[in-house]
Amino acid sequence: MHDFVTLEGQDVRAVFVASSEFVAATGAQARALGYARVPAVFVPHPIQDRTDDEMRALAEQALDDILAALTSGRPPR
Repeated sequence: MHDFVTLEGQDVRAVFVASSEFVAATGAQARALGYARVPAVFVPHPIQDRTDDEMRALAEQALDDILAALTSGRPPR
């Protein structure tokens, strides 16, 4: 989340990507850092035990959502 804030502060579009376990924590952290919301994409949890091929498949499945989040409006502060 801090990387998102740093990038957005430099006027670089960013999307927060995490596993579904972190949906609630993402909202809380965004608010704590001064954002009403952040563009975020969540992939199925867990990810730590996935193979490289499984991780590539998750990335491919999330790509359209990531691109959509990058091209939507800026997050409100």
